[in-house]
Amino acid sequence: MKYIYHFLFPTNLSSNGRSAFLLSLRLLFGIMFMWHGVIKWANFSTLASTFPDPFNIGPQFSLLLAIFAELFCSIFFIFGFLYRLVLLPMIFTMAIAFFVFHDGSIDQGGELAFIYLIMFAILYIVGPGRFSFDHIILSQYKQNHYMLSHL
Repeated sequence: MKYIYHFLFPTNLSSNGRSAFLLSLRLLFGIMFMWHGVIKWANFSTLASTFPDPFNIGPQFSLLLAIFAELFCSIFFIFGFLYRLVLLPMIFTMAIAFFVFHDGSIDQGGELAFIYLIMFAILYIVGPGRFSFDHIILSQYKQNHYMLSHL
């Protein structure tokens, strides 16, 4: 009963188990999202003239922004490096995909964009967990700041 209670009502929110779960979500959703960017990168010449252009900046530049969010930001997201910063273009890209191109409807093929959007928003709020470069950087900063303050 005790295990069920702790599973349902975790008291240590920065535990290794929680961090491992966050790492697995970063790996799963990061790799899946990155794959969309790889496909766009591989088909750049084909997509460059026909890619949707919601801001009238040109289909090539819109495609480059999508590739940046889906491919390059996903890599940083997976490693938990500049985590919240790289999630912003990812969230923005999925918000445009869902609300503009799928008219905010999961009935018109927007369910995947909606799932990514919600998951990235939740992960933005929750943070990367212990198993991330951001946690390592923060730990080093705290350690150095502590040492400097006690000189």
